[in-house]
Amino acid sequence: MSKGNGKTQQGTGLDVEHELPASSGGADEVSKESRPGAESSASSQELQKVKAERDALLDRLARAQAEFENARRRASKEQQEYRDYALADAIKVFLPVVDSLERALKAKSDGNEFRDGVELILKQLQAALAKLSVQAITAEGQQFDPRYHEAIEMVETREAPDHEVIEELQRGYKFKDRLLRPAMVKVAKNSGK
Repeated sequence: MSKGNGKTQQGTGLDVEHELPASSGGADEVSKESRPGAESSASSQELQKVKAERDALLDRLARAQAEFENARRRASKEQQEYRDYALADAIKVFLPVVDSLERALKAKSDGNEFRDGVELILKQLQAALAKLSVQAITAEGQQFDPRYHEAIEMVETREAPDHEVIEELQRGYKFKDRLLRPAMVKVAKNSGK
């Protein structure tokens, strides 16, 4: 009877040695068995190689993290600079209006000239807002729209259709398509038509 992985065969009373087929290592395995320190030396070299690879990967990871952090800081700084420059451009548009107001306050004139001056300054201010894409919301005479109007008072009247804005108390504005503030209005209410 043969043992599957043994080197001897028993059954006839004779001990016969069988050679096992050579593994892929061949002569290296025999030399490793014959040299007990060689196996530990090879595994030590393999361990050193793995440690070196690990250190290289950790170094690459640390560099990648540092690069990412620098890119994030740079992007944040660029965004802040863009906001600052955009704000500076908006402020420049209003400086002529401030100049006109200062001149109006220094001028000595009668009531009509002062009023004309203030109207001119208002037109300058409206032009400055238009340059920044700020638009006034039309309210008076329009149908009440809760997206753009804020009803302060409902007025019982038959002189205007139901839910029509009859008076604008404070003008509303929008920037492009975004509401900056709603118009405060009085709205007509017709009960019992």
